[in-house]
Amino acid sequence: MLTIAHFSDIHIGQEQRRDGGARAYRRAEQVMAYLNALPGPLDAVLVTGDLADHGLPQEYERVAKVLVSRHPVLTCPGNHDRRAPYREGLLGEAPADGPVNRLHPLPGADLLLVDSSIPGRADGLLDEETLAWLDAALAAGRPDLPALVAFHHPPVVLHLPTVDPIRQFGEQRLAEVLGRHPRVAALFCGHAHTGAATVFAGLPVLVAPGVVSTVTLPCEGGGGISFDQPPMLALHVLDDGGRLTTHYRAVVPA
Repeated sequence: MLTIAHFSDIHIGQEQRRDGGARAYRRAEQVMAYLNALPGPLDAVLVTGDLADHGLPQEYERVAKVLVSRHPVLTCPGNHDRRAPYREGLLGEAPADGPVNRLHPLPGADLLLVDSSIPGRADGLLDEETLAWLDAALAAGRPDLPALVAFHHPPVVLHLPTVDPIRQFGEQRLAEVLGRHPRVAALFCGHAHTGAATVFAGLPVLVAPGVVSTVTLPCEGGGGISFDQPPMLALHVLDDGGRLTTHYRAVVPA
């Protein structure tokens, strides 16, 4: 059985800024403290993008500090992230501006982290280099095990007026790649600042809650952004039969 904790959109800013930098850091600390205090192990902690608020090197220093855990922590970039300082500050690599795509073999499944960001833009797209990488990585992975694919931008409409115009577009190209690899069990994403579940290309799409804030539906009062709700996370459990179950948890200070 594989268990992954999943959250997104921590938006860590510079400490001295007056735009909520201290608040965002405190909420991320709260989530990590909850996970680090769990009595049982996690196979991974997955953070699906918007780690830094402005993509600055100083912000990635703070991100690296707050995401320290006894569990393996895996990340992918979002639209607020910048690839070169992300690589240098979080991956220990030389700065480069190409897409950040990684395959992580976990016990019982392959986790593929895919870069859906478009430098300088808020919406998302898997470019040709990334789609080719995903296709090849799915083909070259462990064929007898399920694969889980994660990126920042959801490839579907979530009925959120603030998010849908900047979702992942060109999604039919992604669907074609996924259709060639039936071992893909689910898609994980963030960006929406709300826990949600839907379907794309016949696969479950599990959207992680945003830690820094919550985006609301029109029926909740106009479809805006709330800073009053507690940070949340998802716990994904993939059992030995290949069935995925997701539990959502609010993290309330003790």
